[in-house]
Amino acid sequence: MGKKHLSEEDIKAGYITPAITKAGWEIGKQIRFEYPFTDGRIILRGNMTTRGKKKQADYVLFYKPNFILAVVEAKNNNHSVGAGLQQAIDYAKALDVSYVYASNGDGFVEQNLITGAVRELRLDEFPSPEELYSRYLKDKNINDTEEKMLLEPYYYVPNYKTPRYYQRVAINRTVDAVVKGQERILLVSATGTGKTFMAFQIIYRLWKSGLKKKILFLADRNILIDQTMSGDFKPFKEKMTKVEKKKLDSSYEIYLALYHQLTGDDGEEAYLQFQPNFFDLIVIDECHRGSAKEDSAWRKILDYFSSATHIGCTATPVETKEASSQTYFGKAIYTYSLKQGINDGFLAPYKVIRVGLDRDLEGYRPEDGKLDKYGYEIEDREYNSKDFDRNIVIDDRTKVVASKITEFLKKTDRFSKTIVFCVDIEHAERMRQALINENKDLYKENDRYIMRITGDNDVGKAQLENFIDEESTYPVITITSELMSTGVDAKMCKLIVLDNTFGENGMIRFKQMIGRGTRLLEEKGKTYFTIMDFRNASRLFADKSFDGEPEVVIDLGQDDPIEEPMGDSPDDGTNPDEGNDDDWVEDETDTGDGNTGSEGEHKPKKYYVDDVLVKVLSERVQYIDRDGKLVTESLIDYTKKNILQQYAKLDDFLLTWTAAEKKQAIIDELESEGVLLEAVREEFGHKELDDFDLICHLAYDKAPLTKAERANNVKKRHYLYKYSEVAQQVLEALLDKYSNEGIKEIEQTKVLQLQEFAKFGSPLKIVKEFGGKEAYEKAIQELGNEIYIA
Repeated sequence: MGKKHLSEEDIKAGYITPAITKAGWEIGKQIRFEYPFTDGRIILRGNMTTRGKKKQADYVLFYKPNFILAVVEAKNNNHSVGAGLQQAIDYAKALDVSYVYASNGDGFVEQNLITGAVRELRLDEFPSPEELYSRYLKDKNINDTEEKMLLEPYYYVPNYKTPRYYQRVAINRTVDAVVKGQERILLVSATGTGKTFMAFQIIYRLWKSGLKKKILFLADRNILIDQTMSGDFKPFKEKMTKVEKKKLDSSYEIYLALYHQLTGDDGEEAYLQFQPNFFDLIVIDECHRGSAKEDSAWRKILDYFSSATHIGCTATPVETKEASSQTYFGKAIYTYSLKQGINDGFLAPYKVIRVGLDRDLEGYRPEDGKLDKYGYEIEDREYNSKDFDRNIVIDDRTKVVASKITEFLKKTDRFSKTIVFCVDIEHAERMRQALINENKDLYKENDRYIMRITGDNDVGKAQLENFIDEESTYPVITITSELMSTGVDAKMCKLIVLDNTFGENGMIRFKQMIGRGTRLLEEKGKTYFTIMDFRNASRLFADKSFDGEPEVVIDLGQDDPIEEPMGDSPDDGTNPDEGNDDDWVEDETDTGDGNTGSEGEHKPKKYYVDDVLVKVLSERVQYIDRDGKLVTESLIDYTKKNILQQYAKLDDFLLTWTAAEKKQAIIDELESEGVLLEAVREEFGHKELDDFDLICHLAYDKAPLTKAERANNVKKRHYLYKYSEVAQQVLEALLDKYSNEGIKEIEQTKVLQLQEFAKFGSPLKIVKEFGGKEAYEKAIQELGNEIYIA
């Protein structure tokens, strides 16, 4: 048999793998076959999800465990030698690999992505590990110090997690930049993608190599420090300390501290206990906050230790007139976005339920002389969604929002972890009361079912750990304003409710709040999350800066020169950053107590209206598509479109269906492309239709038959009579099985192990009635085709 008749797997086994191993690459140690580097996007429609295909390279060649040198893509011999090159390049770019190869078994085509050079190689000319590594050092102009760090391994012990592909790229690029002398570095990675783990591995490699000896990890919330010490930084053990009560001990090597633990009044700052050159590396977590502002008290720490290398980590770099991440740190050395994380299957996808309330959409204007419920005359003007709960409170609006949240939870799962973001603390307290009234039954069973967790509430803050705990049922519904927008690693959070406003500089707050739901926990059923939007905040998904890289914002005076900014990133204002001893910082600290404003008794802080009704005018569901855009599309239309993308005509589908050895393989393939037939069946209500008829009916308007009708048609055609009596009885039993459960069940050999087939004998005996396993499998394939004869 010639090469042209061999499968891709045969070509790999017979030609490509031997050529690579002959060059000195070791299987298992340096060669990874069918190397998956994504998990496959989670496709969501209705309340059902499925996994798309993983991205996987045919061969990935490692020089060392943390250092990939090459990617090889194979094709069968009916393709040209270089047919797989572009695919290899796409994978190599994602993996940050410099050398790519393609082969069809006749030879190799090599492309050097550093120089751009392309050349053909014979099978026996594939480079050895040492040859390719030496070429890499030369192409990259790497010196001895850089080479030492290049080969410095990650921290690893048995059963410890290994970096994902994007984490490896981020770690390697950052370490490489530090070794090359870059003093300010920005690393951007979406919430839920493991920034703290990446920071740990960066610090570990630089510390272990001796390049950086005294290291400071800065964060802005106590819970972030505690989670970090007990989690990703745990391997540092006794080498690590947490700065507390503004006391610094110089005997440690790794320091974790809150910004405000180190700041204070001028001349009394705790960081002055150390010399300016004490630290040689500072990693700033959530660096979009204080460190992005030039006049920040937190920036004083960085300025004092200016001789150290500063690495900023954030999911949401800030670029506004008031603050800029990239002006300080420079352009991000690596960015891994929310869209990438969802498309790779490492982050949870989301659907958005947009609820339009009449007063929000139409506005509210009080009649002349209208008094609020406390007797204050309401200022005569048009009030809209930006005013509600900030300047004016309509009690019924709060009740309607609480009612819609409760309605959703009752339809799905009343114990889904939920965060409700409100305008301020006073709004959060009113929302808590409204939600209790809507959920009195569960609140009565446990008063932690609904809790307000805000900066002024010690009782609520004490429950934050329980909300985060995956094993803890309570609290279920939490209400906050800003406090839970960052630093809350709540993997089981399934519902994010937005009932707050986002102004001109609101993008960072929006992204941080959305980030509370993006973490996956599939083993516990968390595969997606829902955003319930009452303020049209989801319009921000369409803003190019949501998942992009907006320009630095520069204010120029009349005589200011125009200069190019240092770098790029997203947008938004920051939280207050002046030091205080309370690490719970909120934008809105006004509790709403008292109603006296700047004009004394004549103008309250908020008006309260209790006699205006609020109604829901509109409600629509939107899904995130592959491009990261929100689309409003019915499940039926979405499914039809996806089927037609695979099979443009009915004949195309029928030919493929008939030729398939197992029909379920086609269903699985469609599912990986986003065709969720179970979700459609649930919406349609036609449980009696099997997948074939559902597809033909949806996509091609073909009149469907039920499974029972198809099974009876086979029996009427006397098709079974060509088999022995026992074989006929087995096939009839299989048809009954199909009639109840579908084609998938009868295509599996293990079906013969079920109780209803025991009367025919053992599976081995049944198969013998058909003349052996091969004949049995052929009979099942023919039966499948008989079932689907029109």
